[in-house]
Amino acid sequence: MVEQVQDSPTDWVADHIARYERTDGADGHEWRPGVFTLLLTTRGRRSGSQRRTALIYGRDGDAYLLVASQGGAPKHPSWYLNLRDNPQVEVQVGAERFTARARVASLAEKPRMWATMAAVWPDYDDYQARTDREIPVVVLERS
Repeated sequence: MVEQVQDSPTDWVADHIARYERTDGADGHEWRPGVFTLLLTTRGRRSGSQRRTALIYGRDGDAYLLVASQGGAPKHPSWYLNLRDNPQVEVQVGAERFTARARVASLAEKPRMWATMAAVWPDYDDYQARTDREIPVVVLERS
């Protein structure tokens, strides 16, 4: 039996995910010029259902980096809360699909990784400035 995966509730994100999946990332991997996205599937911390969203990513060696910014909102995004409780995730980068283990960047790693991600999407610095919440950098390592 194939489990139904629920996509992000935002219409444009759901459309982006559908195009990404339908084309194996040919439409959607490069979201904007020079800005690439991956699909992250987490297990809902309360529902147990699989949840998928599209996120901007960067690289640090073999690892993939994500920023749990939610545009500088005062609360962490659901995908982050889900992977914090269950760090085993599914990832799609272009046509490639793999499992990964998620972890939060250490205090020693974070400045370097934040700089990497802010170079990809400069708005991350603005998002951090508008919230009291410390925005985490998430590291995805293949499992």
